[in-house]
Amino acid sequence: MRRTFYQRKKPFYIRFTAMICIVSVILAAFFVKLGEVQLVNAASYLAQADTSSTRTRVVTATRGEILDRYGRVLVSNRAGYNIVFDAARLPSSELNAVIVRLYDLLTRTGDEWTDVLPLSPEAPYDFLPDAESDVASLRSALDLARYATARNCFDAMVSRYRLEGMAETLQRVVMGVRYSMEKADYSLATPFVFAQDVSDIAVTTLKETAFDYEGVELEAATFREYADPTLAPHILGYVGLMSAEEWEKVKESGAYQFNDRIGKAGMEQAAESYLHGTDGKVRVTQDANGEITRSTVVQEMIPGNTIQLTIDRDLQRTAQDALHAAVLDINAKGGNAKGGAAVVIEVKTGEILAAANEPSYSLADFTDHYSELLAAANDPLFDRALNGGYPPGSTFKPMVGIVGLETGKIAPTEVITCLHTYRRFTDYQPSCLGYHGGLTVSTALAKSCNYFFFEVGWRVGIRSMNEYCRRFGLGVPTGVELNEYAGVLAGVEEREARGGVWNPGDTVQAAIGQSDNAFTPLQLASYTATIANGGTRYRAHYLKSVFDYAVTETVKDDFTEVLDTVSISSETFDVIRAGMLQVTENGTATATFGNYPIKVAGKTGTADSANKTNAMFIAFAPYDDPQIAVAIAVKNGGHGSAIAPVAKEILDRYFYQGEAGLSEQPVNTLLK
Repeated sequence: MRRTFYQRKKPFYIRFTAMICIVSVILAAFFVKLGEVQLVNAASYLAQADTSSTRTRVVTATRGEILDRYGRVLVSNRAGYNIVFDAARLPSSELNAVIVRLYDLLTRTGDEWTDVLPLSPEAPYDFLPDAESDVASLRSALDLARYATARNCFDAMVSRYRLEGMAETLQRVVMGVRYSMEKADYSLATPFVFAQDVSDIAVTTLKETAFDYEGVELEAATFREYADPTLAPHILGYVGLMSAEEWEKVKESGAYQFNDRIGKAGMEQAAESYLHGTDGKVRVTQDANGEITRSTVVQEMIPGNTIQLTIDRDLQRTAQDALHAAVLDINAKGGNAKGGAAVVIEVKTGEILAAANEPSYSLADFTDHYSELLAAANDPLFDRALNGGYPPGSTFKPMVGIVGLETGKIAPTEVITCLHTYRRFTDYQPSCLGYHGGLTVSTALAKSCNYFFFEVGWRVGIRSMNEYCRRFGLGVPTGVELNEYAGVLAGVEEREARGGVWNPGDTVQAAIGQSDNAFTPLQLASYTATIANGGTRYRAHYLKSVFDYAVTETVKDDFTEVLDTVSISSETFDVIRAGMLQVTENGTATATFGNYPIKVAGKTGTADSANKTNAMFIAFAPYDDPQIAVAIAVKNGGHGSAIAPVAKEILDRYFYQGEAGLSEQPVNTLLK
């Protein structure tokens, strides 16, 4: 029998119908599930989606504090806020607009923002001075030739960051931030600190208008605070954002984030390894609004160590004030003093108790007025105590006396007659300042007789003189933690290195602290301490102890170090120290120390330099049991006796501060 078409295709229609039914059931189930997700359980699924953002954040370590030798706070920390970009919530398409809005806000509030771009902030745009390595890094990042100009770099960044159509001023602002973000490796894992330590008004405004700044957060942080910003600024130093060059040096260590503040000068820089601390890590989960819903500590933050310096806060203040007053007094009497320094050192340890500079500055004004300070008269930023090179003048004579006695060129009781004019040379006949007659080495020190030391210098010669000078710390580094000037010892090699010729007359000039001799006040203080303690030269240092942040455990406290032990007879030291005592009892410093209740050994100096006379003074006390040594230098200050009162005020403070009652905070209270 012949089958119909339907009969022949029947199996196909059955399969087709079955397939339609199956698909319909699947679609029905899908729509039921979709309705369940979107309608019935919408709130639950939304909450799950909102809490799905989990990242690890760095908790910046709190920087260690800085104390004086008695535990009194010099530098501490205070709370503040940073403005931070969160890549998870800040769309890249909105980045430029957000930067412009923040620029407008911070310009109105007077705050600064992060910008490490080595181009001048204002037109005409040029590379910043002294930024060669940063400029090279910029050219490399932009894939430009090494000879690319600042304008080439500017135009490349306009294209790179899509700044076309924007005012040139805003282009410079935005490219500065965008380039800084790249250098900081800004990403989902690494937020970018747009601005640090912003003002209260900026914080309030951001909180009130948070909806205008999507992806911008306020992050709590700590910042440096100075108990007295005018106290010891050259010693304490300061912290600042890392330069691109500094970042390149430390980023591989993993100990720093690009936006960390780092020590830039002073002990903040020298003790960076102690002060920095170890950052912590926290894994946080955030909802869609950026609110943290879960926080887990992955790595504990370890604060930096607290360091204790050797300086005495009150003695430092006295030295600064006395030096400042002395310069004002010299100038009020018709002088033209240009500033100077005063250093106080502990005789038996090398600990620096005070190091004052005049002129000085305030750390509170440093950032805002850096350009003004840099251009100010007499350079207040210059650390004269450690880097000022001064001809020592007659303060050098105790050294020459020691060399003469130890080499046997003179005897303790030998008398040399001062004839005023030294006639050993036919073509060069220097003069003494007086007609002193017959003198021993002790009385020659008291009267500061040039003639006597002309003769001693000639007898011992420049090479022997310099050999002993180095042993006492003159013309060599003191070993202090900060940058220091090594000084100059006048001599044949030094003169020839400058293309000059050493003449016999230069030796006798060097013997009275002239010629090419130039030493720092710190070197002079160290040399004086070595005379006082009988020949032990200690490394000069500012760091006394290191504690944990809470000052409950000692990390390190053995910073005293002997650099040299000079084999000098006790008789030689006795003779020289006796002569220095006569200086204050019946010599050139009698007006200041003649009736002083403590015996003080000293030496005045008047050093010629560039047709001006520098005032110099060294001393140690007490004479019978030396504890401290002092060295003072004032450029264009005149005679050394003019600055001896500075030393007297320092000694007053050191020996009689208990009676003065000037320490409002009991010493050592933080260290118990």
